Formats: sequence, structure tokens, C-alpha cells
Amino acid sequence: MAFLLLNGADMYKLYDFLPSGNCYKIRLLLKQLGIAYERVDVDILSGQSRTDAFLQLNPNGRVPVLAHNGNYLPESNAILWYLAMNTAFLPTDAFAQAQVLQWLFFEQYSHEPNIATARYWISILKAKDHYAEPLKGKMEAGYAALDVMERHLQAKCFFVADQYSIADMALYAYTHVAEEGEFDLSAYRHIKAWFGRVQAQANHIGIQCA
Repeated sequence: MAFLLLNGADMYKLYDFLPSGNCYKIRLLLKQLGIAYERVDVDILSGQSRTDAFLQLNPNGRVPVLAHNGNYLPESNAILWYLAMNTAFLPTDAFAQAQVLQWLFFEQYSHEPNIATARYWISILKAKDHYAEPLKGKMEAGYAALDVMERHLQAKCFFVADQYSIADMALYAYTHVAEEGEFDLSAYRHIKAWFGRVQAQANHIGIQCA
């Protein structure tokens, strides 16, 4: 797919932390849409997302943030929706669109706070022992979210309307690296088969690809 070349204020800019699954979702969609963008690395581990300058972009002090046409949009799934509108990665049917939102909300409420947090504490902060007690709750809730996904994928190729969409991108981002948070995925055969279908999509990139 040819890249869409933009100039000046039309150019997309992504404020990004490479290991973050929330940021990875956006890079993956931009790649699969063929949209060129400027990537700005934000080292959250050294406090760069908490500076006065960054807080002007997102008062919540988190990445990713997408800049476009003079506007700044935080929250990964809001960015996915913004970029996917009128593309093949968002169904046109109103009910199917609502189902996409259903999974985006599930990902941010039931999935990401548990699976991503465990990975962050264990593999990024290297602080498993420090977080040993709260990790117990994160692991239990994370497995519950994985169970929901596994049951859904028993009869589905993708999460909504049997087509690859931003619902899949959102859930794939942290699920495919869940083992970095010490989740055992060996019994989740439908999720693992879904991984293969996601990875087979055109212009797929890995989480460490800038």
C-alpha cells in the first residue's frame, strides 16, 4: 500500500512510547492505512509524559497522543476510531460499529488494566516482587478477560462481523505480549489461532517496530 503523503498542519504526529501496547495499536493502524507520520518518542520511565509541555497536549499525562490539523487527541481507542472512520477497519453497519465500541470498552476496562499492568510491573519496571500482592488481583482479572475472549473466538474468526477491525487491533496489542506479564496462554488455543490471523494481515508490524 502506498503511503499517503501529507504536508504541514495536515501531517500526523504520534507521541509514542515504543514498548506500550496502547501506542502500538496506533502505529499498527497507521501502517495498515498507509499513512505517513512523524513519531515523537516520549520516555514515560523518565517522566517525559509528566512535563509541563506534555501536559499541555494531554492533561492526563499519558501516551499515545495523536496530533493532526492542530488538534491533539489522547486515548488509544479514541485515536483508533478517529483514524479508522470511513476505512475498511471499521464496519459500516451501525450495530457492528456498536459492537466494535463494546470490545474497545472491554479492552480498556476489563483487559488492559490487568494484562498490561502485569506486563508493565514485571517486564518493564522489573519490579515483580515489589508488586507481588496487587499482582494477584491483576492476574485473576486478566485471566477472566482472556476467558471472555477465548469463548468469543470459539465461533469467530475476528471479534466483530467476521472481519479484521480496530476491535482486533485493540485486543491484540496487549494480548499477544501477555506472557511478558507471566500469563500462561498455552490453553487458549482460539486466541492463539486468532494471533495468526491478525499477523497474516497486510502490512502487519510487531510491537517493537517504530
